[in-house]
Amino acid sequence: MIGVLLVTHGPLGENLIDAAVHVLGSRPQLLEALDVSSRAEPREVEAMITLRMQSLDKGDGVLVLTDVYGATPSNCMCRALAPGHAAGVSGVNLPMLLKMLNYRDLPLDQLAAKAALGGQEGISIISQDMCDAAAGH
Repeated sequence: MIGVLLVTHGPLGENLIDAAVHVLGSRPQLLEALDVSSRAEPREVEAMITLRMQSLDKGDGVLVLTDVYGATPSNCMCRALAPGHAAGVSGVNLPMLLKMLNYRDLPLDQLAAKAALGGQEGISIISQDMCDAAAGH
């Protein structure tokens, strides 16, 4: 099973995991968050990411999800990625996390693609028709 590490600003990663646990009913295995504070030193963040990835990799690799591409969590993730053993996806949201958790037995590159697709599919402009349908009208 592929390990999953969320590397995000503030408590976002742990909060996303809490929301996923609420939906799924239990905490999935090999799922951790590294919440990066505004005072964190990038070198320390990189070292923590590396340690967490080593802990989560049980042979199938690690998928690292970050919130904003180009920001400190994402930049540190990029420097810590181990080619062939880890992949990264930015823009993490709850639909991405839930989708990805259902496909963790896929190869790492395919799981990264599923995660990105899940995140994109989870974004909608909600029309009145959609609201009416949800309300049973």
